[in-house]
Amino acid sequence: MRMGIDLGGTKMEVVAMDQMGEVRGRIRVSTPQEYPDIIAGLVKLRDRLEREVGPIQTIGVGTPGCLCPHTGLIKNAYNTALQGHMLDRDLEVAMKRPIRVANDANCFALSEATDGAGAEQDVVVGVILGTGVGAGLVINGKVLHGRNAIAGEWGHNPLPGIDADGERRPVCTCGRRGCIEAYLSGPAMRRDHLERTGADISAKTIANLAEAGDEEAQKTLERYGDRLARALAAVINFIDPDVIVLGGGVSQIPALYRHVKSRWGEHVFSDRVDTELLPNRFGDSSGVRGAAWLWSRDLD
Repeated sequence: MRMGIDLGGTKMEVVAMDQMGEVRGRIRVSTPQEYPDIIAGLVKLRDRLEREVGPIQTIGVGTPGCLCPHTGLIKNAYNTALQGHMLDRDLEVAMKRPIRVANDANCFALSEATDGAGAEQDVVVGVILGTGVGAGLVINGKVLHGRNAIAGEWGHNPLPGIDADGERRPVCTCGRRGCIEAYLSGPAMRRDHLERTGADISAKTIANLAEAGDEEAQKTLERYGDRLARALAAVINFIDPDVIVLGGGVSQIPALYRHVKSRWGEHVFSDRVDTELLPNRFGDSSGVRGAAWLWSRDLD
C-alpha cells in the first residue's frame, strides 16, 4: 500500500492507495502553523491510515516549493512553515522509513499522466490555475525535476506579450512584476475584473455571470483566455507536449477551453496545433494521488 501526502499551506491530506490506483483510505485536516507540529501531525495521520488499511510500504509527499539540490532545504514555498527545512530528512526520522518529496504541481502532473486525463501519452504538462499558478512535466511516465529542481515553474516567467518595462504590471507573490501567476491565478482574475468594473467578486462568480450573459464578466473571461492562450503557446513552442491538463479552481470554467483553443494557434510556431487541452480527471485529489505514485516504479 502506498501513502500519498498533499502538504498545503492551509490543509494537509493523506491517502492510502493500492497498486491499481484505488484509494483505500483518506484523511484531510488543517495544516498546523508550526513546523514541528506538521511533522508530528503527519506521523499521527500515517498511524491512523495503517489502523484503517494495514501496513504502508512507501510514502510520497507533494509540497509547495521544492527541495534545493545543494542544501536539502525546502525553497520557494512562499508563506508556509516548510520554507528552509529538510522535510524529507525530518519525515524519514519521524516515520522511520524512506520518503520521496516533490513539488505539488509535479505530483498533479504525475497523477494525470499515470491514470488521469493524460494517461498513455508520452509528454504531459500539468498546469495548476488556482490561488497560485504552477506546472509539472512528465515524460514517458517520469517527472522531470531539472538541474535546479525548478522544472515546470512556468508561472514565474513573464507573461508573453506584456511590456517588460511597464510599471503597471502586477506584482507576483515571488516579488517580481508581470509573472504569469500575477495574471492567471484565481485572485488575478478577481483583481482584473475589479479594476475594470469596480465589482469585487470571485473567479467562480465571474464565470457564473458570464455564462448567464453578463457582458463585463464575459469580457473578463475573454481577457483571461487570451492571456492563458499566449502563456500556453509558449509551452507548446518549447516542449511540444501531447497534452496539457489543467487543474486548480480556475480549470473548472468550461468556457476557458474554448477561448484558449480558438486563440493559441496564432502564437504557436506550427501550421496546426494537435496538442490537447483537457480538464483533469481527479480534481483536488490529483496532487495527493501523484504523491503516492512517486514510488510507482519501485512497486510495479
